[in-house]
Amino acid sequence: MPVSTGLESPAAIATDRSSGILPRSERGIQPDGGPRRLRVGIIGATGYVGAELIRLLARHPNVDLVGLAGRDRHDDPIAMHHPHLARTELLVGTELPAVDAVFLALPHGAAAGLVPDLIESGTSVIDLGPDFRLRDPADYPRWYGFEHPRPDLLDVAVYGLPELHRDELIALVDAPVAIVGAPGCYPTATILALAPLARAGLIGDLVVDAKSGVSGAGRDPKPEMMFGEVNESVKAYGLGGHRHVAEIEQELMLVAGREGLDPGANPGAIAVDFLPHLIPMTRGILSASHVRPTRPVSQKELDELYATAYAGEPFVRVVPAPPATKHTTGSNQVLVHVRLDDRVGRIIAIGVEDNLVKGAAGQAVQAFNLVHGLPETAGLDQLPLAP
Repeated sequence: MPVSTGLESPAAIATDRSSGILPRSERGIQPDGGPRRLRVGIIGATGYVGAELIRLLARHPNVDLVGLAGRDRHDDPIAMHHPHLARTELLVGTELPAVDAVFLALPHGAAAGLVPDLIESGTSVIDLGPDFRLRDPADYPRWYGFEHPRPDLLDVAVYGLPELHRDELIALVDAPVAIVGAPGCYPTATILALAPLARAGLIGDLVVDAKSGVSGAGRDPKPEMMFGEVNESVKAYGLGGHRHVAEIEQELMLVAGREGLDPGANPGAIAVDFLPHLIPMTRGILSASHVRPTRPVSQKELDELYATAYAGEPFVRVVPAPPATKHTTGSNQVLVHVRLDDRVGRIIAIGVEDNLVKGAAGQAVQAFNLVHGLPETAGLDQLPLAP
C-alpha cells in the first residue's frame, strides 16, 4: 500500500541547506557534553505515516524536529492536520531549513526526484515510499509504473530492515551518501516471519495470506475506504501480483544467498503467491505464510532456527502462541510464531505488527538511529497499547 501524504508535487518543496558537510558521526555533538541533537525534517507530514513520524521524533532524545513540509502548506499549525499532535506546536510549510536527516513520506515516484538534490549536502535520506527499496531498476516500471530517474543511486541505497541489513545501515554512518529505502508494511511482517526458513533453504512452496487495517491505504479520501464500505466486511485485493511481492522475493533470495545457498534452494521464494486482504480495523497487519518445506523438519528444529535468528533482537519476539495484531498496537514490535502442522506437513509462519510503526515510521526511526550512530532503540521503547 502506498504511503499517504499531503504532498504530491516534489517541485513544491524547496530546501535551504548549509554548504558545510560534516561526517554523520560528528553531527549533533553538543559542545557542553550533552546528548547529540540532530536536526531532522519531514517531507510529507500530513498523512498517517507523517503523523507517526512526528509522534516518535518529537520525543526522541537525539532529535530536534526543525521542519515539516507538505504540498501547498503555508505554516499551517500541525493541529489543523493532526489534532492529537497540537502540543508539539509545530508548523507545516513548503520549505525545510538545514537538516542533518530528512524523512520522506511520499507517494511512489515522488521521492526519486527529490533525493539527488538532498544528498548533495550530505543530508541523510530515509524514504518511506518504494523508490529505493528495489535493487533492480527494471522492477520499477513493472511494479510501480515509472522508470527510475537515478538507477545509479539504487546501488548505494540500503533496504532499511535492520534485522537483515544492520551492518549495511551502520556502514552508512560515515559514507558520503546515505539513502535508506524503508520496507513496506506487508513485507516487514512477512519477511521477518520467513527469513529463518529462507536462511535454512526450507521454502519449497509458499502461499502468503495477509491482512491489513485501513490506515495502510493512506489518508487520501477514497470511496472504497468509507466506513459504510469497509465496516463488517473483508475484501481480498491485489490479485495477480501485489506490489510488495517484489520486496518479499528480493529479500528472501538475498538472505538465502548470504548463507551461500543456491538461488534454487528456496523454490517457493522465487515466485511468491501473495494475497492481501483489507480488514475493518484501523491499525495492524497479520501475515500468515503457508510453507511446504523442501525436506522433513521437526518443531524442535524450527524453534531452534527462530530462537537463533532473533536472539537479542530488540523489536522481534518469537512467541509460543499465535499472536494478535492488538499485541503490537502503538509499538515497534513484531511478534513471530512458527508451527509445524504434522498432519499436512506444512509450516505456518505468522508475523504481526502495527503497520504505522514497525511497518513504517518506527522502523524508519530504527534505521535512522543506526545510520547516525545512535542507540538502535532510541525513541522507540514504548510498549504496545491495550485494549
